[in-house]
Amino acid sequence: MGAKTGLLVYGDGDIPAALRQVTLAGIAETTELVGRLYPGWDTEAAEGEILTEGTYPAPGLTYAASFPETDVVCDRRLMIDRPSQLPEHLIAASAGRRMVLHAMHSVVDGLAFAVWEDGRLVRSLSLSPDSGVIEDIGEPFPFEGPYWSGDHPVKPDPDGEGGAPYPLPFHPLELGEEALRAFFGFVLEGRPAPDDIDPDGLRLHGFRLTDPAGPDPAQRQADLERAAQRMRGTTWQVGPDGTQTRVPAR
Repeated sequence: MGAKTGLLVYGDGDIPAALRQVTLAGIAETTELVGRLYPGWDTEAAEGEILTEGTYPAPGLTYAASFPETDVVCDRRLMIDRPSQLPEHLIAASAGRRMVLHAMHSVVDGLAFAVWEDGRLVRSLSLSPDSGVIEDIGEPFPFEGPYWSGDHPVKPDPDGEGGAPYPLPFHPLELGEEALRAFFGFVLEGRPAPDDIDPDGLRLHGFRLTDPAGPDPAQRQADLERAAQRMRGTTWQVGPDGTQTRVPAR
């Protein structure tokens, strides 16, 4: 499995039902959406992408679409370990709506998702095999039940260290695909169900965004890479000349 997501969706009602009815998102409406979610940021138009390929944009890129009753934003900056700490202005934008965050990273088998109803957090789950359960707030959704009850165990890797059992009762990416279907009506990997939405048919507009108050893009990318290394149990040591050396975590 290799899917990655940094996906935030606002909906006025049933999100999968709304996405099944959408056509092309208006550029004016989408630009206005991006302006509200990234106030004060420098914005430059970029090439768009289909949803299948756009859930994990390149650094500095954002894909978005403002459809009737549903707004979709894809940005790797949304991939945080604790969804409950999502910036307040993003949560405020969900007043009167449902908001769903889905963040998945195949390199570290990490998954985080959360749901807000009218600005109120009702469920947040974040976990990975290296970090365990990072955040678990609210009642699990019905689709989570079979995973927590042990119906989807991960078989030991015969090439792993002593065939040690997987540290979680299920693989986070498998639950992540089930969450995509439950929240949005589509999957990125695995066999789609007959009534699943085809994410190839959803086109997103592209934007290159820069936070004037934030670090430059090169520094931001370096920070992201160091964070990913820490999640894999590796730290970095900076020498007197500024070079970085990987140091195994103790």
